[in-house]
Order: sequence, then structure tokens, then C-alpha cells
Amino acid sequence: MSPQNTNIDEIAGKKASARARIALVSLCVVVAALMIWNPPALYDWMRAVHVMAIISWMAGMFYLPRLFVYHSGSEVGSQQSETFKIMEARLYRVIMTPAMVISWVLGLWLAYDGFGFSGVWLWLKIAAVLGLSAAHGYFGKSLRRFAADHRDHSATHWRKVNEIPTVLMVFIVIMVIVKPF
Repeated sequence: MSPQNTNIDEIAGKKASARARIALVSLCVVVAALMIWNPPALYDWMRAVHVMAIISWMAGMFYLPRLFVYHSGSEVGSQQSETFKIMEARLYRVIMTPAMVISWVLGLWLAYDGFGFSGVWLWLKIAAVLGLSAAHGYFGKSLRRFAADHRDHSATHWRKVNEIPTVLMVFIVIMVIVKPF
């Protein structure tokens, strides 16, 4: 990749990151204003935004370890490896982390406003979401290791780790929809 293309990619990445931050701050301001105002239909709107944030977060939680599978098989310093670094960083910073924050903030508000933090199912769901957050943190640490050209794990490891978000998601959906406890 030529130095000129690298600069163009960096500029485009910075612009996309700035737009994402502006959108996130705007969304936070609107959500905060709505929570203060608390109109009758707010709960349903917050639940809708919460579900959208979860879908975005989970898409990243499924895709990032898959990128790690391919990245672990690429040669250090290759154009392919450098491309994976950019893809992974943008996915994690621009999509996954903001989606996780929104999911947590709205989820906690919904748990308080809708259920008063009561119900065993809710606490089991929160425990599973803590597990997802721990996986998110592990992916962030791994992303930094890949960015520094450290390959700590094989593609097989990443294929197995890729299943963790799926198992947690299944458990969470059962807790929310079926409420078995």
C-alpha cells in the first residue's frame, strides 16, 4: 500500500470516527432529554433503541472473532494484516463499543423503570450481559495485541471463542422472552 493511500485511509477513518462520535453524543443528548421528560410512550421507544443497540453490538461480537480467525493466519506486516487491523479497530471503536454503552445505559434504565430490578430472570440476564461485556473487553485486549503484531492464539482458538457470544445471547433471549425464573 502506498503512503498516499495510507494517508487517505487514515483521513477517511478519522472522519468516520468523528461522525460516529457526533451521532453518539447526539443520541445521548436526545435520550437524556427524553428520560427527563418521560412521556407516556418513552418506555417502548427506549426498548426499541435498546434492541437496535444490542443488534449492533452482537453483530460486532460475532464478526470480530471471525476477523481474528483470518488475521491470525495472515503474515505479520502484510497488506492483508494491515487491512485486518483497520477493519478490527473500526468495528470495535465505531460500532461495538458505542453499541455496548447504549445497550447498558438503556438496559439498566429499562430494568429500573419497567421491573424495579426485580425478578431472578433479570439478574441472570444481567449476569450474562456482564459475561458479554467481559468478552468485549477480551476482544479489545486481543485487538491491541494484533495491532502490535502479536499473535497469541491460533485460528482454532478464535473459532472456539467465536461461540461464546452465541451461547450468552441464547441464554439472554430465553431469560427475557420466557422468564423461566
